[in-house]
Amino acid sequence: MIYDSIKKLAAYGLETGLIGKEDRIFAINRILEALGLDEYKEPAQEYSGVVLEEVLRELTDYACEKGLCGDSIVYRDLFDTKLMGLLTPRPSEINQLFRGLYNHQSPEAATDYFYKLSQDSDYIRRYRIKKDMRWVAPTEYGDLDITINLSKPEKDPKAIAAARNARQSGYPKCLLCYENEGYAGRVDSPARQNHRVISLKINGEDWGLQYSPYVYYNEHCILFNKKHTPMVIDKAAFSKLFDFVEQFPHYFIGSNADLPIVGGSILAHEHFQGGNYTFAMAKAPVEKELVFKGFEGVKAGIVKWPMSVIRISSLDRNELAELAGKILSCWRGYTDEEAFVFAQADGEPHNTITPIARMRNGSFELDLVLRNNITTEEHPLGVYHPHAELHHIKKENIGLIEVMGLAVLPARLKDEMDRLAKALVSGEDLRSDETLMKHADWAEAFSASYDITRENVNEIIQKEIGIVFSKVLEHAGVFKRNEKGREYFSRFIEYVNK
Repeated sequence: MIYDSIKKLAAYGLETGLIGKEDRIFAINRILEALGLDEYKEPAQEYSGVVLEEVLRELTDYACEKGLCGDSIVYRDLFDTKLMGLLTPRPSEINQLFRGLYNHQSPEAATDYFYKLSQDSDYIRRYRIKKDMRWVAPTEYGDLDITINLSKPEKDPKAIAAARNARQSGYPKCLLCYENEGYAGRVDSPARQNHRVISLKINGEDWGLQYSPYVYYNEHCILFNKKHTPMVIDKAAFSKLFDFVEQFPHYFIGSNADLPIVGGSILAHEHFQGGNYTFAMAKAPVEKELVFKGFEGVKAGIVKWPMSVIRISSLDRNELAELAGKILSCWRGYTDEEAFVFAQADGEPHNTITPIARMRNGSFELDLVLRNNITTEEHPLGVYHPHAELHHIKKENIGLIEVMGLAVLPARLKDEMDRLAKALVSGEDLRSDETLMKHADWAEAFSASYDITRENVNEIIQKEIGIVFSKVLEHAGVFKRNEKGREYFSRFIEYVNK
C-alpha cells in the first residue's frame, strides 16, 4: 500500500507540472528516502486525478506508524510539507519561468502561474481554505466581505509544550524573512520546504513576492523587503507601492499601519499585502472633492467610507508620492483636542496612515486611511478600535484587510453562531447559556425586528454580523460620519493646505 501512495504522489506531481517525466524516478527516490525505505516495487495500477489531501494523509499515517513523525497536526504538517518540498521546483527555475511569462506574455500570466504553483505545491492548502466560511453582507457602505477563518489549524498541547521547552532560535528572524524559503521548520515555526519567492526590484532594492498560505481573498500576496528591516510608513513607502502596481497593474497593494493597535502586525519586518481583488472600499465613491494647494493637478476627495479616507489620484506617481508624504507629515504632527486627536502623549506617537495603492483607468490611485492609536481608561484597547460592546464579534486589531472591507473573524464564531441560531428558533433564554450570554444584548435587539424561522435564521445572523462589522469600522474611524466629524475632517484638510 505504501508503494501505491508513493506512486500516487508522483502522479500528482506530473499532473500538476511540479515535476517532469524525467524527474519521476528521482522524485520517487527522494520520497523513499524521506520514508526511510530503501527499495520500491512499482504498482501495476496507474493513477490520475489524485486527491492530494488523501495521499498525504496515507503517507503521513505511514510515517507516524514508523515513528518518523509525531501523530499531531503540528508534526504531521512538518512531515507532509517535507514531502511536498521534494516535488517543488527550485527557486531559480520558478523565477526564470515567472520572468519569461512576465516578459513574453503579461504580468497576469506570470502571477497566474505562480499562484497555481503555490497551491499545487500545497504551500496554500486548498483543502483547508475551503473550510473558511465566507459571505457578503449588504450595508450602507456597500457589500462588505465577511469570513470566519477555519483553515489555520490550532496547535496541540504537546507541540505547544515542546515549543516552550525548545532552544530559542533566531533563524529565520521572523516568518516574513527571505530565509524561510525551503526551511524545514520546527514545532514553533512552520515548515517551508515547498515555499517559493519571486525576486523583484522595488525602487532599486531587493524585495520578494510570495502568497499568503492563509489566503483571505483572491491571490492574497505579500511583498517583503529581503532585508529584515522595521516597518515604516513614509514618503518612500508610497513610492514603493506605486512601483509595485506599475509592475503589476492588475494587483492592488497596501500596508498595515506602522504603530501597534491600529493594525500593525509584524512591525519588525517591512512588508505590504496585495492581490487580485476589488474590495468594497475601492468601489466606494468620493463624496466630497478636495483641492490641495500646490497639487491642483491631483484629483482628490474624501471617500464615503466608515473610516476616514482621503483618495488621491494622478498620472504622475512622483507628484502623488509628494502629496501623500505631505499629508502624512501633517497628520503625524496633528492635534485637535476638540476632535480628540492627539499627535502624541508622553512621547508616544499616535497618528499614522494605512495606505492602499492601485491603478485605475491608467492613473495611480492612493487611499490614505487616517489612524490614531490613543487609549483611555474607558477604551484601554484603543479609542479608534472596536469598542467593548462589539467584542463579542470582533475584538482584534483592525488592520489593512479589515480597513478595506473584509472582516476576518475568529473561528469560535462558527460554533457560537450555530448555537445562537438554534436558540433563536427555539426561543431559548440566551442568558442561561454561558457561551451565548455575550451575544444576548445584540441578538435580543435585532431579533425583535424579524420573524425568525429555521429557514431564515442563518441569513439573518449573517446580515446582522455584517452590520456589526460596519460599526467596527465606524469605531475605527477618527473623524465620525456626522456633522461634527465632517467639520473636524475639513479642519484637518485646511491644516494641510496651510
